[in-house]
Amino acid sequence: MKNFTFIDLFAGIGGIRLGFQSVGGTCIFTSEWNDWAKKTYQANFGDNHPFIGDIVPFPEDEIPDHDVLLAGFPCQPFSIAGVSKKNALGRPHGFECTTQGTLFFDVARIIAAKRPKAFLLENVKNLVSHDGGNTFKVIIETLRDELGYDVHYKVIDGQNWVPQHRERIIIVGFKNKTDFSWDNLEIPEIKLTLKSILHPEDGSEKPEEPYTVGEKAKVHSKYVLSDKLWAYLQAYAEKHRAKGNGFGYGLVTENDVARTLSARYYKDGSEILISRGKGKNPRRLTPRECARLMGFPDDFIIPVSDTQAYRQFGNSVVVPVIKAVAKLMLPHI
Repeated sequence: MKNFTFIDLFAGIGGIRLGFQSVGGTCIFTSEWNDWAKKTYQANFGDNHPFIGDIVPFPEDEIPDHDVLLAGFPCQPFSIAGVSKKNALGRPHGFECTTQGTLFFDVARIIAAKRPKAFLLENVKNLVSHDGGNTFKVIIETLRDELGYDVHYKVIDGQNWVPQHRERIIIVGFKNKTDFSWDNLEIPEIKLTLKSILHPEDGSEKPEEPYTVGEKAKVHSKYVLSDKLWAYLQAYAEKHRAKGNGFGYGLVTENDVARTLSARYYKDGSEILISRGKGKNPRRLTPRECARLMGFPDDFIIPVSDTQAYRQFGNSVVVPVIKAVAKLMLPHI
């Protein structure tokens, strides 16, 4: 294990950080603007290092020198209109022109100023196809051509590590040319099912209120869908089925793999509903089950309401995926 430093941008609740800590990294700077995410992050990491809110107005020269930059940056539309006009007027060009006004610009300006040995950027799979591929083209050209990094990217499905179909684009880069290859990514041979993350409800697990209660640590009744909501979801799905659409709820058992957990899960839980048997209303996942579905350890503290917890885990990364990528990057940092 080497010791290296990293900064955690658009940090959320620290999923990417957990992956890089697992291979010997030390976080020395964090940025996250959402106060609820910040509460969860600080409850789990309790740092003494600088923790700032919005990265956009923050001067890059005030960020400490670091070996690795990590960023799960949100995807915003990129406008490349007006580039030639700006060039004609002698205004900034390159990444400053093509990415100004997007959050990726802030990642690029920090890389340009601090020149870390490596970086990892994470985003939704759709980033690759956004705007007919132009958005992704601008990002890769900025990192590779403007900033001069050795860049590699791959869409990775989290269901190789957790029982959830979740595809995300991972972009990694190195300041120097390397022999890094995705072919060496260690993918587990055994595929997990939801049984591995669901509360057993048989007393083999200690109760964790308010998620599970009683001697047998049964899931709290508040996670069971009301008759009204269950009837609505079934009617909604039937209406779309009649039109030939695929919209509807995702009903699963412990032997299945879930759909992608999203930040909207708090609304009705419809994308992942756990069957409770014939004639019974299904239930939502508890926030602890969501944490497990994303690969967070069971000692990860959840200090926020269910609504905020669902949003946070739905926006997070699959931690074991990041661990595997961090391990792959380590010899090249």
